[in-house]
Amino acid sequence: MKAKNWISMLAVSVAMMSLLTACGSSNHAESRTSTSQTTESETETVTEQTAETTGDGKTLVVYYSASGNTEAVANVIAEVTGGDLFELEPTTPYSDADLNWTDDNSRVTREHENEDERDVELVSATVENWDSYDTVFVGYPIWWGIAAWPVDGFIEANDFTGKTVIPFATSSSSGLEESGELLAEMAGTGNWQEGMRFRSGVSADDVTGWVEELELGK
Repeated sequence: MKAKNWISMLAVSVAMMSLLTACGSSNHAESRTSTSQTTESETETVTEQTAETTGDGKTLVVYYSASGNTEAVANVIAEVTGGDLFELEPTTPYSDADLNWTDDNSRVTREHENEDERDVELVSATVENWDSYDTVFVGYPIWWGIAAWPVDGFIEANDFTGKTVIPFATSSSSGLEESGELLAEMAGTGNWQEGMRFRSGVSADDVTGWVEELELGK
């Protein structure tokens, strides 16, 4: 009788050990599956985040300057950001007489009154290694409340997808108004920011302060 009891207890012990082993294997398998799923999820997240950025973190400062004011601001921005400069140059440069907006017969006045004449051909409208830039500053003087139209050719010729675009302008009295919004509409791509208008003769410290407030790269 004792032998039978001992055999029964041994059988129960073996059964319990087998059950515990099976449970442990199941939990280990579930743990590996959960870890695998988490890793895949993290990988997908990293991939999605990477896809949002198309460049190498570089900054480009593009500008058209009629009298040198916009160029001065562009130089400061490039120095502060460590960015590259790209000047937009009309194939037929504007002379001082062309820029005399008080003359009804000047080139700039005629172009203002007739939009068909605003298609200004540029020496170059595309930038080498364009895809390497994540942030693009676009600078211009304000002409009759809008961006000087020599900039239009550059905007239309490039795809700003995946780039942060920051307009800046110079003028003696006019504000930024809707110049940046109109360029963003013209571009149709890019993450366009509000931008800034600087007075003629603005100090380098004022420009530097504005750029630092943007907290680029953070």
